[in-house]
Amino acid sequence: MSCLLGKKLGMTRIFTDSGDTVSATVIEAGPCTVTQVKTVETDGYDAIQLGYGDIKEKHVNKPMAGHFKKANVAPQKILKEFRSFQGEVKVGDTVAVDTFSVGEIVKVTGLSKGKGFAGVIRRHGFSGGPKTHGQSDRLRAPGSIGQSAYPKRVFKGLRMAGRLGHDRVTVKNLKVLKVIPERNIILVKGPVPGARNTILEIQK
Repeated sequence: MSCLLGKKLGMTRIFTDSGDTVSATVIEAGPCTVTQVKTVETDGYDAIQLGYGDIKEKHVNKPMAGHFKKANVAPQKILKEFRSFQGEVKVGDTVAVDTFSVGEIVKVTGLSKGKGFAGVIRRHGFSGGPKTHGQSDRLRAPGSIGQSAYPKRVFKGLRMAGRLGHDRVTVKNLKVLKVIPERNIILVKGPVPGARNTILEIQK
């Protein structure tokens, strides 16, 4: 297997054999259950569906309860599809963190931290207005946004104030520093998107 679901636990640092310190993200990866296998013949494309995190059956709606019953697996909290995977799997198989090994390169996808409503200086790096010459109230203002008689409107996509963060972000080329199979933990070099307990997708 080349993909796994996990949860960000936080960050730490480890020391290399040469004595250097390396920042690392601690991820609780798996175990995940294969809840569906899609093929070109049945669905038009090849993919597998992984489930992560057992939940009580009373917290699952009827359509999803039927889906899990058909697969003969326990209800799962998170479901994700992966099109790029290696190896032969079948419904009901368990995928654990031991599929990864130290030194491998992975990419991690998750939702970045949400920062709420932000102005143009924080959101887009605008420099703001002048501090003098009667501009005391324009320090963090965006400035002009439109035109005159033509085209008499604001173009779509103009950089303005708005919601910042909570976007799907993928960080590539992260090196696996350590794997602890008995605790379902993997350590990757550097930071990954999201706050603690953010659900992550890990792929080779």
